[in-house]
Amino acid sequence: MSRIIELFPFITILLLLIFGAFLTPLIKKKSSIVRTNIAINIITMMMNLVTLVYVNNYGTFIFKFGHYGSPFGIIFHIGPVEVAIAMMFSFVITMVSWYSFYSIEKEIEEKRVGFYYILNSLLLASLLGIVYTYDVFNGYVFLELSTLAACGIIIVKDKKENIKAAIKYLMLSTLGSGLVLMGIAFIYSISGHLSMEYIHEAIVASSLAKENLLLISIVLFSIGLGIKSAMFPMHVWLPDAHTTAPSPSSAILSGLVIKAPVIFLIKIYYVVYGFEFVNSSRILQLMLIFGGTGMIMGSLFARRQKYLKRLIAYSSVAQMGYIFFGIGLGNELGLIMAIYHILAHGLTKSSLFLSAGSFIEQTGFKKIEDFKGIGKEMPVTLGIFTLSALSLIGIPVLPGFISKWNLALASIDSGMIYLLIVILLSSLLNAVYYFPIIINGYFGEDNLDGKVFKSKSKPIKELIPVILLTLAMIAIGFMSGPVIEFIRSGIYM
Repeated sequence: MSRIIELFPFITILLLLIFGAFLTPLIKKKSSIVRTNIAINIITMMMNLVTLVYVNNYGTFIFKFGHYGSPFGIIFHIGPVEVAIAMMFSFVITMVSWYSFYSIEKEIEEKRVGFYYILNSLLLASLLGIVYTYDVFNGYVFLELSTLAACGIIIVKDKKENIKAAIKYLMLSTLGSGLVLMGIAFIYSISGHLSMEYIHEAIVASSLAKENLLLISIVLFSIGLGIKSAMFPMHVWLPDAHTTAPSPSSAILSGLVIKAPVIFLIKIYYVVYGFEFVNSSRILQLMLIFGGTGMIMGSLFARRQKYLKRLIAYSSVAQMGYIFFGIGLGNELGLIMAIYHILAHGLTKSSLFLSAGSFIEQTGFKKIEDFKGIGKEMPVTLGIFTLSALSLIGIPVLPGFISKWNLALASIDSGMIYLLIVILLSSLLNAVYYFPIIINGYFGEDNLDGKVFKSKSKPIKELIPVILLTLAMIAIGFMSGPVIEFIRSGIYM
């Protein structure tokens, strides 16, 4: 039985690629395409859940393709971090696909609905490949596949602003890809390997003689993957892409797509280069500066926005700042909380974008000021939005608070107590732009005339996937202790 379970990571990607992306287009009936893809997503999620339980019980394992392992063959590294991220990715995609079943036709043409679901399968397969890979070149291949699929779920709306946003994203992402490929070329010239484990051994043996080349390569990786993960100030593609895309696509882009390159970057830092070299290169100090600046500037930009989805998009820049901030602290707790925040933010931001999309879909409005009193017409949806926003603000028990509290402890552990000011200021700014939306949503008295209680509410069956996302977000906050310990057991440091 254990041999079968160890095949699951490979089978999930194969299932998504062959059945979800390549055979599904042969189905002519749109409803059958949708149901088939949702079924594949559910199977993928359940297989990832079984793999997570297996890793929790028996520990990390390696899956090798064919008869050869490293350095000649391709391998997947399946540990606590990988299965936790993979589980979150597949759960979010499943919930978003379920939600899309009821709403996607209101945002894109009917003839494109099947194409949208096919792109979702392709995207999830590539994201899982990035998470599992233990080979830098195959990580790059999966990274490019995810970029193309992500552009597809933006442009599927087929509006002028979507096309512009997708082109902007593609151009900047191509720049990032080029830098990553150059980084791979540098480390291959030094090590003669593409396997992360064997590259590390070669780097340890020649780090003094090739120090300059190693420094250049790590900078290339950091900038290239920083662009793809919307690290400030390389985030300029994100607001347009996330704002103009269909709401389910925005949830996937913000919740998942910008997270996978961070996991790849963490592996590059700690598996390929190793902590000693990364720490001595001072690249972590740059990550800390970019992360801290992103936490503040992302919130300041969000505060100035007039459109709800654009505000949430800029909020993602700030939240990605927390992840890079955690990496930049350079200690175990900081790295653990960076990974924990990837999980927490993936669930939270997906729920937030879907609830905001429900507001826009049911009212036809887009500006923040138009949602005053929306709590009377859509009380359940505003409740979901409120819980997600409170998590990002950092209200105790919710996962956003867990991240900020532990990042504060990690800052103290690193001897940089002054960084608490950055965390506190960022939390305050989060409150400044989320609280007015919540308060006006419930108590916007000047905008209540003519509004009828629950008049624009969606049926509960259409809100179930968003409710489940919110419950998962709350659960990861309440169960933060076991989750953090699980991540700690597979940390790369």
